[in-house]
Amino acid sequence: MQQFSEKPDALPEDPRPAGALRRFFRLLGPGVITGAADDDPSGIATYSQTGAQFGFGQLWTALYQIPLMVAVQECCARIGSVTGQGLAGVIRQHYSRSILVVMVLLVVVANTINIGADIGAVAAAAQLVVKAPLWVFTVLTTVIVVTLEVQISYKTYAKALKWLALALLAYPATAFMIKEPWGEILRATVIPHVEFSFQFLFIVTGVFGTSISPYMFFWQASEEVEEEIALGVTNGDDGQPRLPWDFLSNMRIDTAVGMVFAELAQWFIIITTGSVLFRHGITNIATAADAAAALEPLVRSFPNSGQVARDLFAVGVIGLGLLAIPVLAGSAAYAMAEAFQWREGLSRKFGEARGFYGVIIVSTGVGLLLNFTHINPMKALVFTAVFNGIAAVPLLFIIARINASQEILGLNRGGPISRTLVWLTFGVMGMCALGMFATLLP
Repeated sequence: MQQFSEKPDALPEDPRPAGALRRFFRLLGPGVITGAADDDPSGIATYSQTGAQFGFGQLWTALYQIPLMVAVQECCARIGSVTGQGLAGVIRQHYSRSILVVMVLLVVVANTINIGADIGAVAAAAQLVVKAPLWVFTVLTTVIVVTLEVQISYKTYAKALKWLALALLAYPATAFMIKEPWGEILRATVIPHVEFSFQFLFIVTGVFGTSISPYMFFWQASEEVEEEIALGVTNGDDGQPRLPWDFLSNMRIDTAVGMVFAELAQWFIIITTGSVLFRHGITNIATAADAAAALEPLVRSFPNSGQVARDLFAVGVIGLGLLAIPVLAGSAAYAMAEAFQWREGLSRKFGEARGFYGVIIVSTGVGLLLNFTHINPMKALVFTAVFNGIAAVPLLFIIARINASQEILGLNRGGPISRTLVWLTFGVMGMCALGMFATLLP
């Protein structure tokens, strides 16, 4: 049986910069896709609402979330890599059935609500470009997502869709085109500003919830297992995967790159909406067109600049929505399949994992139906982020315990820094949620 514990002599280092760059892009995988999906329509709406409502007041969240996001996602990825199982499979094996049911229920409910909000956002964005009834775009979005995820490898169409995420570059481009108070921005980034009010803590909980989301925990753990399957990794006598010598180090780079870019996008969205909307008295984003107005300075010289800004905004939302919705549905399916020990995996065909793909179809279908409750799509996106922020707290408690367990992870359990940061994330998100509810007390 092949051993992977030592560096193979047959793969000499390529001294050419182009070769090094190719290797760098080759090792980017689940972490970068998770990071891109993190800036889904719910994230864009929440960060836009943050900038519109509080200006630069919550800009610090983008900086201080980076070590927390990297630690949590690296922990989840390592759990999947080392055990060869997704999070739900590890919880099922080492915790009681009641805990398993609660954890799986949390992620399935949170993901289904998020799917519904993202479908509505993609439909609303499409309506900015093509005038048609909203329900047409919601149904069309659902059909496209389900068809692609069931019939085509997610990785195949993610390669194409992730290029649409480049539309997010419109936010830094806008920020650099207009006159910004960079000194004030840097102070707001480094020095936290906190208000003990329901609205402030509601949005902060949403910012943390859309950045550090339950679906990301389950998705990346399971995708690392998919990576092992693709590499042909086999299990040793102890039942644990025999990982290639550089698997974990590559995973850490991949995860760090994905999370840093996700937070940079958040930082620039808050800067742009704070500068363009908040400073001009637009403190509430009620429609997709309101959010798109933040990009108008970028295209002011174009004829009909308002429509061009809306088109640019729509491209980003549609691309990121079509990228994120399958991640949401897929992570719910992984959780359910691992809990009930069904055959699972996007690497399998529909006939080989009917239960797994059934969850994807049902959760996406329920998400579609949520759009016929006449809830404002932009408000639904922010509410979804807040719900994710609350649901993440108990999940982080279990993840922190697994991360510290030598019984589960052996020599690959989290080190002191990892354990501290994951517990800190649990504490910070827990305090945000508790503080929000505390403001409602008489």
